Amino acid sequence: MSNNIDLKKGLDIPISGAAALSVASTVTPDIVAVKPTDVKGLLPRLLVREGDRVLAGSPVFADKKNPDILLTSPVSGTVAQVVRGDKRKLLAVLVKADANQEYVDFGAKDPAKASSEEIKEALLKSGLWTAFVQRPYGIMADPAITPKAIFVSAFNTAPLAADTEFVLGDQFAAIQAGVKALSKLTEGGVHVSINNANCAASPFHKLEGAVLHTFSGKHPAGNVGVQISHISPIKKGETVWTMSLLLLAAVGKLFTTGKLDLTRKVAVTGPVAKNPAYVEALPGTPVKAFAKFYDNAAGDVRFISGDALTGENVTEDGYLGFYDNQITLLHEGTEREWFGWAKPIRNKFSSQRSYFSWLCPNKKYDMNTNLNGGPRAFLMSDVYGKVLPMDIFPIYLVKACMAKDIEKMEKFGIYEVLPEDFALVEYVDPSKNDIQSIIAEGIDYMIKEMA
Repeated sequence: MSNNIDLKKGLDIPISGAAALSVASTVTPDIVAVKPTDVKGLLPRLLVREGDRVLAGSPVFADKKNPDILLTSPVSGTVAQVVRGDKRKLLAVLVKADANQEYVDFGAKDPAKASSEEIKEALLKSGLWTAFVQRPYGIMADPAITPKAIFVSAFNTAPLAADTEFVLGDQFAAIQAGVKALSKLTEGGVHVSINNANCAASPFHKLEGAVLHTFSGKHPAGNVGVQISHISPIKKGETVWTMSLLLLAAVGKLFTTGKLDLTRKVAVTGPVAKNPAYVEALPGTPVKAFAKFYDNAAGDVRFISGDALTGENVTEDGYLGFYDNQITLLHEGTEREWFGWAKPIRNKFSSQRSYFSWLCPNKKYDMNTNLNGGPRAFLMSDVYGKVLPMDIFPIYLVKACMAKDIEKMEKFGIYEVLPEDFALVEYVDPSKNDIQSIIAEGIDYMIKEMA
């Protein structure tokens, strides 16, 4: 085990509504969605029609540029609907799930004895190739590339994030198999980062064949992008792959059982969640399947697939994302507050000690979506650097993205970051800019101009 990397910068947001460490139920929805929009860089080609029969692991979409990359169904059943958006853009395929699930048999194999081509073929056919995220740019991984290394974060510091040991502690064997499989795809090793606070109690420090690192500090210490920047920063021309521990377990189960099993413990969290807890569910599960955890009679609940900082606002008619194991329920903050910022005593959290929240470090707050004001002049400030533990100049990178200045974007670190790395920057921004969208637009511009 390497020496601990102690991050001095960051911020833990004290939001209420953490999920109790218990599984409340298993969600078995009638309809499950397969969404190509979850995978950045995938140009979907539809492989099924309404009425077709599919198994868990059957291909539903293929990438137009690389037909070997598939997106597969997590359940067996019948294709109920093909959902399209503007200009007939493919948004989802809805599958009516069977009562008794049937699986495509991909054949169990020992990843330690399999070749890199066999590993790659199994991941492509099963649809688990989309579990990889390629950096720079956070796009779908290119099978023709050999990455410098593969990185996995074994903990999550995002607000109300699912407890990794509770969710995946019993899947150590599958994760170990996944590490063996991924190690065949790179010569730089599989780097797994563990939370130093509970390293000894975590089963993941026993992983064999992985390069282990420990991190301590506040959020975003659990972000894989932050970990990469301290382990092996990405330079121009280099490529790395990342994968969540959740999907690494699915990769391991693919090789040990020969089946695509995407079942996961999902944390239902947030200030407006009733009795927050965990449920067994699948990606693509409708938000309405979690109805017992919320009351939206007034239509004032925001439904987020993921955490409050980086998750997607999917609405009540949406679905759990492919990469997510958290649902966050927030109150839509549309009310105007008496006296506004001039109110002498406020029951709110402030990262800048504007209120008295710093006197109650352990208090949790019922936060909502209210911005408490609109966008303002872009101020030059040091607040960005206080919450981003990366060796870059965040405010200059943001402005370079706004100006679409490729030379400066490269100079200030565009190859090292994704929008999620700037979530806290957006949270503390006194100008209330949509920083994550600015970074995302900058990355899209780089993809377009540098292709």
